[in-house]
Amino acid sequence: MVSQKIISIIVLALSTIAILACLVVEFEAWIVYTIAIFGIPAWVLSLGLLTMAKPKPEDVEGRLKEPFTGY
Repeated sequence: MVSQKIISIIVLALSTIAILACLVVEFEAWIVYTIAIFGIPAWVLSLGLLTMAKPKPEDVEGRLKEPFTGY
């Protein structure tokens, strides 16, 4: 879990830097499109992984027995 958090932070930082660089520096169009295609989804994914809901300590056992309660 810790390594996933570290990787998510690194991907979030790299994609943020790449997106901001495209806004500030005038790159070729294909570079901007490549960063948009890969950078924006990577940013959203890493932010989602960092902010996922974590169970409360007393709810952990209940989630292991019945992980999906969306019926």
